[in-house]
Amino acid sequence: MHVHTHHYRTGRKLQFSLWVTAAFIIIEFAAGIKAQSLALLSDAGHNFTDALALGLAWFAFVIQCRPPSQTKTFGYHRAGVLAAFINALTLVLLAVFIFYESYKRFLSPREVQEDIMIIVAGAGLVVNVAVMWALHSESRHDINIRGAFMHMLGDALSSVGIIIGGFVIAYTGLQWIDPLLSVIIGILILWSGWGIIHESLNILLEGLPRGMKLDDVCNALRQIDGVIEVHDLHIWSLSSSSHALSCHTVIRDLPPSASDVILREMNQVLAERFRIDHTTVQFEHVTCEHAEEICSAHRQMVGEHHH
Repeated sequence: MHVHTHHYRTGRKLQFSLWVTAAFIIIEFAAGIKAQSLALLSDAGHNFTDALALGLAWFAFVIQCRPPSQTKTFGYHRAGVLAAFINALTLVLLAVFIFYESYKRFLSPREVQEDIMIIVAGAGLVVNVAVMWALHSESRHDINIRGAFMHMLGDALSSVGIIIGGFVIAYTGLQWIDPLLSVIIGILILWSGWGIIHESLNILLEGLPRGMKLDDVCNALRQIDGVIEVHDLHIWSLSSSSHALSCHTVIRDLPPSASDVILREMNQVLAERFRIDHTTVQFEHVTCEHAEEICSAHRQMVGEHHH
């Protein structure tokens, strides 16, 4: 019941963020045309990708909450990761477009209405902060939500830049400040998208989970009483918060009850220390006199592999 309620609240937060952002896009776009401000129009474009990101994040969130099926035995965890990757790619494309428009505006500056810039950017900052506050807690555990959160963070920083730029233009009359702000916004967009691209690609390519070291996991398992050696160890992510592991574990020739105790302790260590909940462990039984021989052979094989 608690999990269902949490999912419901997260879905409602994404919906709220989507509608608020969509409403503000219309206001900012109209204001950007009236003020002839490329910075406002760039920010409206960024907000448009924010709306797409929030919509995609909400759709992916609904999909990834579906239970496993006969064909999707792990469920739909990767839907959120794929959504985050697509969101990040849209950020990169938007940044390239903004750089191009900024270049043209540098060549042909236009007079902007800085008062409209300041007022609309101030309203945008309020909207972005409200959405960020709504998504903050979920963004720490879900790369899909974090992708949407980074969209909003980049836009909040853009709004701050536009406000500052509006005051600078008002006091100096330097019209090139407007396209310069657009360049800065583009850089912020690239910065916010790169981390999401890197992490989502790592998950899609079944790389080691972020912040985890293979040797740390291997050494933790070897310290369990009864475990002689761990090899053929593979760790990957189903989503940003769900990890899986498979390995071969050499143990002494023990009765099934003793083997079960070792398996339970391994699962406990993996869950508590590394947040790995999906495990596949294959035991290989050896007698005491052959244990050291197997370990030595495995270490030599690993050394040759690295070489």
